[in-house]
Amino acid sequence: MLRVLAVGDVVGKPGRAVLAHFLPKLREERGVDFVVVNAENAASGSGITPRIYSQLRALDIDVLTMGDHAYRRRESLALFDNEERLLRPANWPVGAPGRGHCVVESKTGIRVGVIHLQGKVFMNAQGDFLAEADRLVSAMKTKADVVIVDMHAEATSEKIGLSWHLDGRVALVFGSHTHVPTADAEIRPGGTGYITDCGMTGPYDSVIGRDKNAVLKKMRLNVHEPFTVATRDARLGAVLAEIDERTGKTTAIEGLFLRMPDEGAA
Repeated sequence: MLRVLAVGDVVGKPGRAVLAHFLPKLREERGVDFVVVNAENAASGSGITPRIYSQLRALDIDVLTMGDHAYRRRESLALFDNEERLLRPANWPVGAPGRGHCVVESKTGIRVGVIHLQGKVFMNAQGDFLAEADRLVSAMKTKADVVIVDMHAEATSEKIGLSWHLDGRVALVFGSHTHVPTADAEIRPGGTGYITDCGMTGPYDSVIGRDKNAVLKKMRLNVHEPFTVATRDARLGAVLAEIDERTGKTTAIEGLFLRMPDEGAA
């Protein structure tokens, strides 16, 4: 049995702190074997830097996925070509730096394939994510025992649709991007675990991770101020799935929403 933890969008320093706090506990208490983390907001709320990538990998995270902010920081572009465990969406233009999938062996010797896709609605992603999913799942048939998909999308319909499209062919489809946890962690009839959005890993005394006063001023007056990352009420949003590596299907799934016991630590 493989226990996979998929963590929703890590936002800034508070998100990194709450991740560092809970990951060792979840590994010990829940027997987590493999960790996938969406990190597209890890660097001050947008993108990732080489330093932060190294910090996150030092937490024993197996694969980092990104999303529409993947290339926000130019100093990180080389990372996408050089680091096989850092993924940008697979349905981006041919020739874009990096890759959208990888296969990583867990500590227990299970080959885990991770596919990263991006939705189209309000996202400007190029390419057919359904066709790209088909292509990559087919390519992984002989290379991976278990396949996991991070669907980074604004539209819930795209996430739900992909989960039905891939039901029975992958172990887990988890949604990211909207920063709001959903209460629909379940197993599809064919054995694919699914959640529409893991939720944000970051400060919830905010508007999806940003200082709420600045966001409200923009909403009321159309006056823009820097949307700095908020600092209070840090929580971890994730999903935990138990997967039978012999069948490549999920047997149990649970959404996790954990608050930091000490706000000062965030």
